[in-house]
Amino acid sequence: MLYTLDSSRKAMNFFKLKNLFVLWFAGMLPIWLQAQSNFVNPLVGTDGHGHTFPGAVMPFGMIQMSPDTRIDGSWDGCSGYHYSDSLIYGFSQTHLSGTGVSDYGDFLLMPSSGTWSLDPLRYRSAFSHQNEKASAGYYAVQLRNGVDVEMVAGLRAGMHRYQFPKGQSSYLLLDLLHRDRLLEGCVEKVDAYRWKMMRRSDAWARDQHCYGYLEFSSPATVVMDSASCKLVWSFDCPDGELWVKIAISGVDQEGARLNMVSELQVGQSDKEVTKDRVKQVTKDRTKEFIQVWKHLKASATQTWNKALGVIEIEDPDTARIRTFYTALYRCMIHPSLASDADGRYRGRDGLIHRAEGFDYYTVFSLWDTYRALHPLWTWLDPQRTRDFVMTFLEQYKQVGRLPVWEFASNETNCMIGYHSVSVIADAMVKGIQGFDRKLALEAMQHSANQDYEGIAYLRDHGHLNVEACSESVSKQLEYAYDDWCIAQAALATGDTLLYRTYLQRSGSWRNILDSASGMMRPRVNGQWLSPFDPREVNNHYTEANAWQTSFYVPQDVYGWVDAVGGPARAEALLDTLFLTQSKTVGREQADITGLIGQYAHGNEPSHHIAYLYHYLGKPAKTLAQVRRIQDEFYSDRPDGLIGNEDCGQMSAWYVLSSLGLYPLAPGSTEWIWSVPSLAKVTVHLPQASNHLPQKKKLILNTSAPYRRGTAWPQRFWNKGRQPHALSIDHRQLMEGGVWDIGSEGEMAAGAGLSEIPFQLPALQDRSKNFRSVPLVEASSARFGDSLRVSIRADRSSTGIRYALGSVDPVKDGLPYTGPLTLYRSDTVSAVAIDGEGRP
Repeated sequence: MLYTLDSSRKAMNFFKLKNLFVLWFAGMLPIWLQAQSNFVNPLVGTDGHGHTFPGAVMPFGMIQMSPDTRIDGSWDGCSGYHYSDSLIYGFSQTHLSGTGVSDYGDFLLMPSSGTWSLDPLRYRSAFSHQNEKASAGYYAVQLRNGVDVEMVAGLRAGMHRYQFPKGQSSYLLLDLLHRDRLLEGCVEKVDAYRWKMMRRSDAWARDQHCYGYLEFSSPATVVMDSASCKLVWSFDCPDGELWVKIAISGVDQEGARLNMVSELQVGQSDKEVTKDRVKQVTKDRTKEFIQVWKHLKASATQTWNKALGVIEIEDPDTARIRTFYTALYRCMIHPSLASDADGRYRGRDGLIHRAEGFDYYTVFSLWDTYRALHPLWTWLDPQRTRDFVMTFLEQYKQVGRLPVWEFASNETNCMIGYHSVSVIADAMVKGIQGFDRKLALEAMQHSANQDYEGIAYLRDHGHLNVEACSESVSKQLEYAYDDWCIAQAALATGDTLLYRTYLQRSGSWRNILDSASGMMRPRVNGQWLSPFDPREVNNHYTEANAWQTSFYVPQDVYGWVDAVGGPARAEALLDTLFLTQSKTVGREQADITGLIGQYAHGNEPSHHIAYLYHYLGKPAKTLAQVRRIQDEFYSDRPDGLIGNEDCGQMSAWYVLSSLGLYPLAPGSTEWIWSVPSLAKVTVHLPQASNHLPQKKKLILNTSAPYRRGTAWPQRFWNKGRQPHALSIDHRQLMEGGVWDIGSEGEMAAGAGLSEIPFQLPALQDRSKNFRSVPLVEASSARFGDSLRVSIRADRSSTGIRYALGSVDPVKDGLPYTGPLTLYRSDTVSAVAIDGEGRP
């Protein structure tokens, strides 16, 4: 919304009128001729449970300048801002987008007029969304305390502009105690215009280093320097206007200064300015600051338009365009640049390193982002993906371990799996070069052979017992997928022995699949844990229940279809998932939102499930669910995200689904090929070689009935040929070309399809690729006079050997021919025999 005009604030009035003209002019242009950044609304996701922030940031930028409305660490205030709030505490320079844990919020600045305070409950100010504007790289708000605030971001530095009421004192507070527990902090004067800062804090990142450099357009006078690391400056501002340059670094204060030099013009030291020259110097500096501001703001807009322009779309629904470009914008907030302009960065070992020939990044929410966000950039920005992989490998060299959930040089060990391997494998199989593949494979194996979170137990026993670790079902499934990724990486490097080893490990999911219920179930003492309710949210699943977890075998969908009983049974399970009642039981789990039946789009374990219908020859059912998810759980409003943004994953799902694409199993070159929800899409593909004269384009034209309907088109035409319609190989996707999907006449003639002829592919001999662990089932939970015990294994096994007591079933076990009857307490051990007679 536009500001309400106020004749007492002339400078701000110009800002308002200028933007009024820009918006009016933009509104006269056809939608497809307007700049993509015009369709970005950074307020999307700031309401509800999206956990996003509305402030100024550049694509993958180090600095995120945004208002903070919460200081209590509440779950919905993780980003520092929530749309339902009406008070702003200040404007800090670092923020996380969409996480479920609070951190960042470094170097809070808060302007005030007339009076000042060190107490957050007194220095905060009311505001109204009617007087708030957010766009790509820019944020502005009118505070109730009388100060107008604007911010524009660069990559590692940015600028604030404060318009104070004329005739009143102008103050600016710096609060190093804001949000996190302060470990160490200082503010040091360089001269009357420049200050440098340092803050070490403890929150989610247990030892975060942040350094800053400040430069003002007017000389600053300290009116309060508190021992509690809060400082208040006063200013004699010409026309009530103060401009502030700020840069940050994770290395040191000199790094912050150099980051400012690299992006914002920095003048010479003004320590020797005499009193009679202060007014003239300040006037000259103000002119210079205004010029830098104009350049920075234009650069931010230009940079965002270039970044967003990698995908050009046309559609008659303007709201859909806004939702799309806001989602694409959210895909570019994290990971965040961590290396300074001179290449230095703070490593996971706490030491200072220098990135040679690549940019070093941070904020890797890998449990979320390996699914769609990283594949999106592996496709559209392979150079940046190469830098991500280089960052992973540098961290491995520093501390001997790939990242799990790293930010600010701290490993949080949040969430499960070792999904760095997914990003690396996806880069390898899709041809990204420029990193040490031998080192990458070494690092990936190291992640898969740790002795924590049940990894060692799974390696030794072939399944995870509930006593081995919490969330055992989810961990076993995700470890199996990650092991498959390592197998693909080994195959890409020609190591067939390693490939077979990890391919076998990737089949461990079968040992927790209960074929009777079709659910992935926890095991205890060789048996299924009972009682069992697939709706129950408990500590055997990660932020989910059995319904939301049991469809996770992306590396072997056809194997899963076969294991649950074939295509008809698999389809029935999927149908029931989407149609059953939505109520869950067990513990409360805030992340489980966006329910369609038991499908929960608000959290990542469900994100791939709708696309499984493709593997059953029922793409119309895929479309029905994908369209419903897009329409019900995404919008261009502040509450336009149904769950945590999770550093871009929630938005990446929307972006790719809008293009009719989805990477079901990153680490494979296969993309699910569906129907775009937009009239025309032009994707500017990355150059395969610097010697090519121009980039290739992928153009998708989708007829109106199909982009909103659920019938499957008969025609996917590209240069007169019709490909296999359910998937497309990455190499073919990179070839580009023009695709015409469906036609008006086709739909009018009733020729749209609801299903594709389907036959389960011939499955390979999985006895060589799977280590079956027998299931021991007792006739009763209590031992009376006797107990009947049955033993069974996956049907890929050809036999079972068992033993009682301390006898080793591998060496001295007996062939199992039928149920056993025990007349006293005893230990039953069993091993499955594969097709070659091996246990």
